[in-house]
Amino acid sequence: MTRTTGILADRAITALFESGRLLSEKRLDADQVQPASLDLRLGAKAFRVRASFMPGPNSRVSDKLDRLKLHVVDLSEGAVLETGCVYIVPLMESLDLPAEMSASANPKSSTGRLDIFTRVITDYAQEFDKIPAGYSGPLYLEISPRTFPIVVRRGSRLSQIRFRVGNAVLNEPELLELHQAETLVASSDPNVSGGGIALSIDLTGDKDGLIGYRGKHHTAVVDVDKKAQHDIFDFWEPLYSRGRNDLILDPDEFYILVSREAVHVPPLFAAEMTPFDPLVGEFRVHYAGFFDPGFGHAQAGGKGSRAVLEVRSHEVPFILEDGQIVGRLVYENMLERPQALYGVGLGSNYQAQGLKLSKHFRLG
Repeated sequence: MTRTTGILADRAITALFESGRLLSEKRLDADQVQPASLDLRLGAKAFRVRASFMPGPNSRVSDKLDRLKLHVVDLSEGAVLETGCVYIVPLMESLDLPAEMSASANPKSSTGRLDIFTRVITDYAQEFDKIPAGYSGPLYLEISPRTFPIVVRRGSRLSQIRFRVGNAVLNEPELLELHQAETLVASSDPNVSGGGIALSIDLTGDKDGLIGYRGKHHTAVVDVDKKAQHDIFDFWEPLYSRGRNDLILDPDEFYILVSREAVHVPPLFAAEMTPFDPLVGEFRVHYAGFFDPGFGHAQAGGKGSRAVLEVRSHEVPFILEDGQIVGRLVYENMLERPQALYGVGLGSNYQAQGLKLSKHFRLG
């Protein structure tokens, strides 16, 4: 049976380009289309602005930039974006969506693990990262590095976009039924509420007691386009359990932690982690929320893939305890099975993962 609502898979995303519904300044990169999303590329200029803003229903982004920009940064040969600053970058891709198709955006996994706060903005937007059905116009990315200064250039990929037709979110009975059939999270007693299935935090640590990492301040820059270029210990402080199985989150500090449960996204579904839930504590978890079809799927080489979590406390220190719920995964139907699953021939960096920093870092 052919579905009429759901997330577009890779073949349909490519067809958007071929039909002129998705446009770009240059041809797609060979690995730009993912199983259920498209990586978005930075254009040639970044506008340093006084503050983040929402265009609102009566304004284009360019109109706001004319008033709020402080200076223009040329990205054609690469440039440093500083921590604590806000930049708006026109993206190489633009949209002319059909009336029945909407989209949403999220930071890429590596972007979240570098504590780079990004949000996609459209003309006349009243929400970040949400592209209404039938939108026609340019896309912009708001970028604010929080922990490390970064080097970006034209073509760098910090964000990703998903396209959907209708409402494809599984309700709670459907989610429980799918979990019973496919084991979405490695838990014998899954907590399903609020439209999602819960993930909890692992603070017992690995065989050496390592539970996570805390970002250092005043580091060198991170080049977002280069793998294994930076020594872990120049940028990160390892954290160990020391038998306590809890962790105090300090305000204004950034942590990389890991879920207790392995996550599984079957091939006919896509998942997204809610960025934070005020009901579970005063912290934000997981900036980069998209989990593609095949994540943690045994046939895609991902049996036992846990969710790496990017965590920040809010205004007050907060104690996390081992096994505490830290977020929920929402599952959606795909319109069709992707041609390629996450981790199969795509150069996927985080399949079959445990606790893992972004691809930019190496030991020693």
